[in-house]
Amino acid sequence: MLKREYTGQERCSVAQTLEIVGDRWTWLLIRDAFLGMNRFAQFRASLGIAPNVLTDRLDRLVADGIFERAQYCERPVRHEYRLTEKGGDLFVCLNALRQWGDTYIRPEPMRLLIRKSDGSPVIAALVPEKTPVLANDEVELVPGPGFPRG
Repeated sequence: MLKREYTGQERCSVAQTLEIVGDRWTWLLIRDAFLGMNRFAQFRASLGIAPNVLTDRLDRLVADGIFERAQYCERPVRHEYRLTEKGGDLFVCLNALRQWGDTYIRPEPMRLLIRKSDGSPVIAALVPEKTPVLANDEVELVPGPGFPRG
């Protein structure tokens, strides 16, 4: 993580965005949330992350409005973490990162993004402003070729 304030970057939205989502654990937590995980134990099992690091990242994501914390058990008190609208808007960014990795790092992708209505592949791309785009609920991640479903 970058330091919170540094000279010359106050007006740069990239620098300010990196303050919120600029480390790998944060992106992996966001990825797992999009894959349906929402509980501390699920994140920990998926990532093998130390509990103190996980607690810190989840607290930051809640404070920054990416996740919201909701209690699901009273005794003992347990919370789940749900993506907010702000967090949901990271879906395109996450898929752009995945797409870049599929192109340059892992040529056989684990997952593909497809349109639900017809199964056609979907990519993250720049489009003219006001152009209709697919909503998050119109697409789904499916196993890539050579990876089992389920």
